[in-house]
Amino acid sequence: MYFMDSGIASVVAVQARETRVEVGLIGYEGMSGTAVVLGSHRSPHSTYMQVAGEGQRIASVELRIAMEASDSLHNVFLKYVQAFMVQTAHTAIANARAKLAERLARWILMAHDRVRGNTLPLTHEFLGLMLGVRRAGVTEALHILQSQKLIEAGRGQIVVLNRKGIERSAGGSYGVPEAEFRRMIG
Repeated sequence: MYFMDSGIASVVAVQARETRVEVGLIGYEGMSGTAVVLGSHRSPHSTYMQVAGEGQRIASVELRIAMEASDSLHNVFLKYVQAFMVQTAHTAIANARAKLAERLARWILMAHDRVRGNTLPLTHEFLGLMLGVRRAGVTEALHILQSQKLIEAGRGQIVVLNRKGIERSAGGSYGVPEAEFRRMIG
């Protein structure tokens, strides 16, 4: 299990025939291995570092021992799992119902929540993989946000210029999981 100090990791669901879709993001607020907190030994999901960072790690066995020794520690981890499950549910809703520009705005906001500063080291190719769309669609959606002066998109990076504007562009696809995290964790 990894506890991030910085960087961004993507939790990716893997379907038959190697179809991969991102279902959640982890930054300095979170940890990998939520299945372990729930009592399982492994998860069918994969976790990939998307933005370089640092973190701490602990063996699953050691974490289980610590959770058994401390009800309060176990409860905090369960609250995090609850908040993460809300994030994954809202990712599914966004993927099913939101327009690509709204989904991209949501993803930019979620990444912005997890990095320090306004520069996100992200490529069109990477965003296409995470959003499950062609690179050309990402480029078009980025142009929409850029034409509204909400972001600057350069080679391998996106700079957040107007967060409130991006939140409006995300519509209802951003905010509920973040509020749940604040409610559960603080």
